[in-house]
Amino acid sequence: MHFKNIYLRSFRLFLFPLAMLYGLIVYVRNILYDKNIIKSVVFNIPIIGVGNLSVGGTGKSPMVDYIANILKSTYPVATLSRGYKRRTSGYVLANENSSAIEIGDEPMQFHMKHPDVAVSVGEKRIEAIPQLLYDRPTTKVIILDDAFQHREITAGFNMVLTEYANLYTRDLFLPTGDLRDQRASIKRADMIVVTKCPTTLSEHEKYLILKELDLLPHQHVFFTAIKYNTPYHIVSGEKLKLNRNMEVMLVCGIANPEPLTTYIHEKTKTYDALFFSDHHIFNIDDLSDIQERFEMLSEESRIILTTEKDAVRLIKFKEKITRLPLYAIPITLQFLFDDEMEFNRILSAYPERFYVEQALESEITDQEISLTQAHE
Repeated sequence: MHFKNIYLRSFRLFLFPLAMLYGLIVYVRNILYDKNIIKSVVFNIPIIGVGNLSVGGTGKSPMVDYIANILKSTYPVATLSRGYKRRTSGYVLANENSSAIEIGDEPMQFHMKHPDVAVSVGEKRIEAIPQLLYDRPTTKVIILDDAFQHREITAGFNMVLTEYANLYTRDLFLPTGDLRDQRASIKRADMIVVTKCPTTLSEHEKYLILKELDLLPHQHVFFTAIKYNTPYHIVSGEKLKLNRNMEVMLVCGIANPEPLTTYIHEKTKTYDALFFSDHHIFNIDDLSDIQERFEMLSEESRIILTTEKDAVRLIKFKEKITRLPLYAIPITLQFLFDDEMEFNRILSAYPERFYVEQALESEITDQEISLTQAHE
């Protein structure tokens, strides 16, 4: 594995000329948007864009989940994602019959966790938003998943996530690195969240990262870690706490499984793993492989563990996996430095401010109309 990683890094460095060309294209595209030569559409509704400057797992799904959970108690909320790796195209609004095949694994995960939120997908978001508002006219806030670099829509509030182990300041353009947007684009962000931090992150380390990011005075910065909760059986919902006597077989198709493997290693006796590509669509042969590998485990106390994102792609085999000890491990965000309340305050203030300003503009317009009619 170590040799493979070294080989991959060497190969990516060989592609540096392509990275330079890609960076030039991104730079020109951003200039065209900045100078309004390419138009960006503004919708008359609060839109929160959650994105990153890099490809790979920076933790957007847990963040969208968190934002929806915070705002839905006050506003009718909708989410709009691309629906990556789904086998449909165009705009789709999730309903009680939806599946991960139809809308994608992450939107399906949102839909299962938040049945009171309008979960939608659509590659062309500029067309999907009007359709979403037509289908759910009571919607008051839209959360755009993976939206920062897609500038055809102007979000009123932009949040950029960057992974602690791979800060965008240390990255290079694709294909040499993981950057898909230029570092200077960060100036468009209202909030930056450093994700997947160690829970032991010190104030001094925080200071060094803030100095490295060198952000503008108005930009808010937060630090989060991954918090793993009690696993539950993906069919029955029965909960099971991990312990040091357990042998785990991990089934995982996510961009960066390292934090999860570290956690399992710390909490259980031993583990085996079957890794798949990010957003992998499981088939019956995969299920057979999973069962065969599981039978090879020696401990009596043995389980199969997967992520919630993978679970929504495995649940289609419900009849076959009911008797398997197949558990999903949920994750939530843990805000460091006691900043959760401040994050929630800033987040909630955006739609509140939007509707206050809208009400004031409407009042001023009504007064102007009344004055005009009086003069006439």
